[in-house]
Amino acid sequence: FYLTPPQVNSILKANEYSFKVPEFDGKNVSSVLGFDSNQLPANAPIEDRRSAATCLQTRGMLLGVFDGHAGCACAQAVSERLFYYIAVSLLPHETLLEIENAVESGRALLPILQWHKHPNDYFSKEASKLYFNSLRTYWQELIDLNSGETTDVREALINAFKRLDNDISLEAQVGDPNSFLNYLVLQVAFSGATACVAHVDGVDLHIANTGDSRAVLGVQEEDGSWSAVTLSYDHNAQNEHEVERVKMEHPKSEEKNLVKQDRLLGLLMPFRAFGDVKFKWSIELQKRVVESGPDQLNDNEYTKFIPPNYHTPPYLTAEPEVIHHKLRPQDKFLVLATDGLWETMHRQDVARIVGEYLTGVHHQQPIAVGGYKVTLGQMHGLLTERRARISSVFEDQNAATHLIRHAVGNNEFGTVDHERLSKMLSLPEELARMYRDDITIIVVQFNSHVIGACQNEE
Repeated sequence: FYLTPPQVNSILKANEYSFKVPEFDGKNVSSVLGFDSNQLPANAPIEDRRSAATCLQTRGMLLGVFDGHAGCACAQAVSERLFYYIAVSLLPHETLLEIENAVESGRALLPILQWHKHPNDYFSKEASKLYFNSLRTYWQELIDLNSGETTDVREALINAFKRLDNDISLEAQVGDPNSFLNYLVLQVAFSGATACVAHVDGVDLHIANTGDSRAVLGVQEEDGSWSAVTLSYDHNAQNEHEVERVKMEHPKSEEKNLVKQDRLLGLLMPFRAFGDVKFKWSIELQKRVVESGPDQLNDNEYTKFIPPNYHTPPYLTAEPEVIHHKLRPQDKFLVLATDGLWETMHRQDVARIVGEYLTGVHHQQPIAVGGYKVTLGQMHGLLTERRARISSVFEDQNAATHLIRHAVGNNEFGTVDHERLSKMLSLPEELARMYRDDITIIVVQFNSHVIGACQNEE
């Protein structure tokens, strides 16, 4: 089934979104020029989510990608809620008091976040009151705990992740008299999601990561070439420190069963995630909640089974690993993406493709065919392709779309093969998942002049 180039483009562009930061927003000149984001589903419905927002009561911008498993419910909830928890964790005591007083007296609330959303990024209206009440309880506790110290961003990120995960768990245990909501909170808790979030404020970039999505910085070297700096570590069986951490948290007698076939308890790829109460609650609690839950929950095979060798829960945490990086003028962009991208592309290629796209220099590079014996016919093909690519670059007004085009359509020469792209995009839903995962990408572009000026001030 062959798709024409316009059909390919309409599939690739269906979920793209771009945001340009206003030059001057009245408070401060931003170190972020703007961002491009996009998603390409493999699952139906897609299990990935993305979020971006400007913090209105503190400085900084939040961007994140969320990769759901066992359904999209947890990724959806985390994508709508996590940034509020982070923003509240960063607020000064006076602002928290102001917000609480406004709620008490029924006045309009100070807006905390300005969201930058694609029309497809929906918010669940039904759960908004429940979510708000949990968030309010959190800020009330922050008010009571007031130590008078300013909050450290690293601490705020860790506290927000852990608190939201805790609330997801509690809401599912308490249940809800409304049967729709009751089922929703249980779906959220029993499914799971990884999260990779960036907070950018001036030259301070913090990455908070839970799971196996990834943050990579694109750096332009003095000779104009591009290199990649990884700002997150995957929490899975390939990370020795992570395997050690899991082993340290459980008795020695369990050691050989903790990680099997590169999965946690032989089942779960990521070693950190939101939700996934199958790996966090005691067996008694799981049984009690499933038995008293709605019938749909009882019919779900996933909720009924207990993981094998389940003795000393929790086996899973949502606590993020936080990395801080001081931005430099040569740091040009940040790529946040779910593992669907990293499974198909090396981070160096990602940095080069985005860097060349943003600077528009890839047409002048000499053709490299690395070690292949190339016939004149193939060389002619590569040159024709390059000419076509120059025109196709103008088709992509979005760096994330450009990256997805490469992730799905690259051939062995590292160029986009239209026929391959067409085949991959025309796979029926039930087959697509066998060839690739959902891909979600945010490309954040930095303002080197602002970063340089900030550095000089310091």
